Amino acid sequence: MSRLTRYILRQLGLPVLFISVALVGVVWLTQSLRFVDLIVNRGLSASHFLYLTVLLLPGIFAVILPVALLCGVLFTYHRLSFDSEIIVMKAAGLSQRALAVPAIIMALIVTIATYGLTLYLQPLGFRTFKDQQFTIRHNYASVLIREGTFNNVIKGVTVYVRERHGGELLGILVHDSREPEKAITVMAERGTLVQTAEGPRFVMENGNRQERHRDSDQLSLLYFDRYTLDLALIAESPESRWREPGERYISELLFPGDSEAADYYRDKLRAEAHKRFVSPLYCIAFVLIALAAILSGEFDRRYEWRRILYAAAGSVAVQVVGISLVPIVATTPGLSFLLYLNIILASCAAVWMLMAARRRKTTNRSSSAIGEGVR
Repeated sequence: MSRLTRYILRQLGLPVLFISVALVGVVWLTQSLRFVDLIVNRGLSASHFLYLTVLLLPGIFAVILPVALLCGVLFTYHRLSFDSEIIVMKAAGLSQRALAVPAIIMALIVTIATYGLTLYLQPLGFRTFKDQQFTIRHNYASVLIREGTFNNVIKGVTVYVRERHGGELLGILVHDSREPEKAITVMAERGTLVQTAEGPRFVMENGNRQERHRDSDQLSLLYFDRYTLDLALIAESPESRWREPGERYISELLFPGDSEAADYYRDKLRAEAHKRFVSPLYCIAFVLIALAAILSGEFDRRYEWRRILYAAAGSVAVQVVGISLVPIVATTPGLSFLLYLNIILASCAAVWMLMAARRRKTTNRSSSAIGEGVR
C-alpha cells in the first residue's frame, strides 16, 4: 500500500467515523424517546431503560453505515479536490484507479463490518430486545399500568389505579373475570405488583374482596389487611413465542422449520434473508457512485456541488429501489434476484463512468501530444 493510499485512507477514516456516530446518535435518541415514559411515569429503572435502547444500536448501525460511508467519501474527495490535492496527485502520476483504491478499501472494510452486524449482532440485539419487552409486558405489569385508566394487565384481569409513587400503587380496583361463574372485585388502599418464582402476584393492603356467584347471585364480602391476587395466567415464555423475521439468524430465516406458522411466513422469512445479504453491498455501490461523480470529470469550483448532488440522488435512487423490492420479493420469491441486480447495475454503471472518463483523458492527452508534434 503506497503512502498516498494510506494518506487518503486516514483522511477518509475520521469523517466516516464522525458521521456514523453522529447519525447513529440522532436515530438512537429518537428511538429512545419511545421508552422515556416507562421511566418517568411507570417506574422502569434507568439501567433497564439504557439496556433496552443499547440493544437497538446494531440495527441502527447496519442502516446508517452505508449512508455515513457515502457522506464521508463525498466529503473527503471533495475537500481533496477543493484543496487541489487530487490535481497534485494526478500530476505526480496517480491514475483514476489509484485515487479510487483508498475509498474502495474503506468500502470493503465497512461492508465486512456491516455483514457482521446484519448476520449476527442485529438479530441478537433485536431478539434480546423483544425478549425483554415480552418480560416487561407480562412479568412487570406495574410498569405498563397507567394512572386514571382501566388497564388490562392480562386477559380477564382489569386494573384501575388512582395514582402511583415509584413502585407503589394507590387507590386500586381490580376486577378478575378469568372464571366467568365467579367474578372477583378487589378494592385496596395501596398495593404493588411483584414477581415470584410461580409468576406475577398483586399484593394489596387495607381493602376488601367481593366475590359474586353467577348461579346463586350471592355476593360475599371480605375485608383484609393484606391480600395477594395470583396473576399467573402467563402460559407463554420468551423462548416459546413466535419470533419475528428481524429476530432470526440467517439459518433460521432460510430453514424456519416445518410448523404451520413457518410454512405461512416462509416467503417473508426468505425475503428478510435476501435483504440481510444485500444490505451491506450498498456500501460498495454507494462508494462507486460517489467516485464516479467526483473523479469522472475535471474539477470546477463553480459546479462541484452538482457532482455531490448527482451522487446523492443516484444513491438514494438505488436505495429506494432496493427497499421497494423487498415486499415484492416477499410475495414473489422468484424475483429475489432483482435485489442483487439493483446493486450490480448501479455498481457497473459507476465503474463504466470512471473508465469512460479515463479513456477520455487518455485520448485528450494523445491528441495534445500529436498536436505538439505537428507544430
